[in-house]
Amino acid sequence: MQDTQEVAVASPDARMQIIRDVIDEIRPNLRRDGGDCELVEVCGNKIHVKLTGACVLCKLSSATLEGIQAKLIEKLGEFVRLVPVAGAPSRH
Repeated sequence: MQDTQEVAVASPDARMQIIRDVIDEIRPNLRRDGGDCELVEVCGNKIHVKLTGACVLCKLSSATLEGIQAKLIEKLGEFVRLVPVAGAPSRH
């Protein structure tokens, strides 16, 4: 069964599309509550996102990020870490 897991690994372009699709899938729920989530960048297994609007000060934002991360892991078939960033995207 491990062979199936290896086959599920996506090409870099397909991987980015899966990440965008997952964020787009949860976006309507966030927007309904006055917030949003934007993809900032992907660095290996770290996916940097920016919460905006009502999500910035929401006490449930960590649960939202955990849910997005779990969905990304499920869809990608690999462990990834969702990293929230504040303010404008910056390159360090």
